[in-house]
Amino acid sequence: MNENRSSTSNRATRILASTLGILVGLAGVEHGILEVLQGNVRPNGIMVDAIGPEQRLWELATETVLTIIPSMLISGILSIWAYKYVDRKHGAGVLLLLSVALFLVGGGFAPIFLTILAFVAATRIDKPLQFWHSHAPATLRNLIAKLWPWALIISVVSFLIAVEIAIFGEPILGLVGAENAYSIQFFLGLAMLLLAIVALPAALAHDAQRCADSSI
Repeated sequence: MNENRSSTSNRATRILASTLGILVGLAGVEHGILEVLQGNVRPNGIMVDAIGPEQRLWELATETVLTIIPSMLISGILSIWAYKYVDRKHGAGVLLLLSVALFLVGGGFAPIFLTILAFVAATRIDKPLQFWHSHAPATLRNLIAKLWPWALIISVVSFLIAVEIAIFGEPILGLVGAENAYSIQFFLGLAMLLLAIVALPAALAHDAQRCADSSI
């Protein structure tokens, strides 16, 4: 009974889904706070800047988001409120719906991509990873598994640094100038997304390998 439970618990996959869910929620809070600071102003369209002109700490601080709510204040409040639920231990479908709702009220663009990865990971929690046992050679599985948890850790660090640069522009701004600081922020955001994508098969391979080792 315990052996069967350990074979399907998929701890790395659970950690990945939870971590990405938390990042989505944190991004919603961050964007929400910035939107609330703009006050009860009407957006010019559905594509808006989470950081208003009066809140910018450097010239390229904008953080473009999408919102269907005709008030920056309400968009911000809803984004912050959604965080209360988006990182809870819900099923994969509920996580997806909440994250899409967060995206539509100004939670940002990056979270929607992380949501897809979190959704896929969440569907594999407590499920046997038959594909990895049946189709992935042990050598390949071991190689991919070694990327866990480093791909996720570096992805999270890249996310945090990119957000810090987006809001404050420091310390990069003082070293390389505004245009280069923006390019570095973009690169970090791209690295965050790509490494999160890598972290998904790495987590699955790690869990599959752990299951294979425990059955020996």
